Amino acid sequence: MRPLVAQRLLAVGHDPDARLFTGPRGGRITTAVLRDATHWDEVVAEFGYEHLRRHSLRHTGLTWMADAGIPLHVLRMIAGHGSLRTTQRYLHPDLRALHAAGTSLSAHLRSASVPSKPLAATLQAL
Repeated sequence: MRPLVAQRLLAVGHDPDARLFTGPRGGRITTAVLRDATHWDEVVAEFGYEHLRRHSLRHTGLTWMADAGIPLHVLRMIAGHGSLRTTQRYLHPDLRALHAAGTSLSAHLRSASVPSKPLAATLQAL
């Protein structure tokens, strides 16, 4: 893959508006072109995943990148979203991530110091 990308980078030069990859007519790669070029419908049917949509892979890829620690503002740029809110809708933490968050909260609460006054007195003092 790297040689292909390197070759395309040389071909487009320093034009910041140039597309790295283009469709058969030189424009954007449409979803129809992508579906046909990858034989998507046949592949997912062969594996028994007819319900799988290509767009689902975008959600999965962005979620994996977030799980790897890539900051949200960088994910927004990668996805080409206009807002962080849109990018956040693409992220789907798995059960392990949710369990780890609960474990972290429990550990934090166990290590926190207990106030010397009862909670009601502490709140009234605020």
